[in-house]
Amino acid sequence: MKKLTEPNLNGIKKSHNAISKHVLRTPVRHYPVLSELLDADVWVKHENFQLLGAFKVRGGINLVSKTSSEDRSRGFVTASSGNHGQSIAYASRTFGAECTVVLPDGANPTKADNIAFLGANLIFHGDVFERSREYAEELAERDGARFVCAANTPELIEGVGTYTLEIYEDLNDIDVILVPIGAGSGAAGACIVTDSVSPSTKVIGVQAANAPAAYHAWKSGFIRTYPMTTLAEGLATESAYELTMGILRTRLKQFELVEDSDILQAIKLYIHATRTLVEHAGASTLAAALNIKEQLRGKRVVFVASGGNVTVDQLKSVLD
Repeated sequence: MKKLTEPNLNGIKKSHNAISKHVLRTPVRHYPVLSELLDADVWVKHENFQLLGAFKVRGGINLVSKTSSEDRSRGFVTASSGNHGQSIAYASRTFGAECTVVLPDGANPTKADNIAFLGANLIFHGDVFERSREYAEELAERDGARFVCAANTPELIEGVGTYTLEIYEDLNDIDVILVPIGAGSGAAGACIVTDSVSPSTKVIGVQAANAPAAYHAWKSGFIRTYPMTTLAEGLATESAYELTMGILRTRLKQFELVEDSDILQAIKLYIHATRTLVEHAGASTLAAALNIKEQLRGKRVVFVASGGNVTVDQLKSVLD
């Protein structure tokens, strides 16, 4: 297997320039209600305001914009729980390439509908993301298309790392940044940028307790499969991934697990405190902050609200 090259700050800066005309620069906003609740200076990076409702589009645009015309003529195949699939579908349409996205059965219908609307060939296969990924790899090999792994792809990490670059451009003296971890591209990008721009800032990763594969790989150094039952589809992975975990193992300062029930409460709290919708994965950082409130007291803290693609049924469940 080809050795994967770890991205660096220079690559993330170049990516920011490359994607700037295709994506939004999302705001970092201060919220008194959250600040009072946590007795801290709380800010939110609103990637739930991003195009397609999630940070992933940054990575897809960066990857496809840098591929050759030959690669684009072959088309792209990927697997996703939703947001990554939207990203590759949007980027493929933007640059005139064919795209196939494999989703697990029962995937978020809002995300699935949008992938189809963007012109991608949409396939449902497997009960969880990893089965979708395995099938997508088979399709890519059969059809001669380029397979895009949601984690083991440096260009994706460079692209999504740009949201952390923006955080530091917009806000000074940050003590802690909390980032969600599914496959780990966003957290990996956050660690790379932070180590270079603000090494005194602690990056804390957050994963669902009902999908703890990355957490266990981070602690042990071994990538294994673990049962996964979380409601947070953006965190719903059975396994960790070589490239992102290699970055997180050496750079991530702290890793927290949160229960699904705490995530649901955090979605409701976001509605109350910020008047915005934040999907389960994005709300996990607020859920974790409430669990480590004493550790954050008196500090300047940034939560990454990584996406806002909540279905009507999911929202009803939260409010009920």
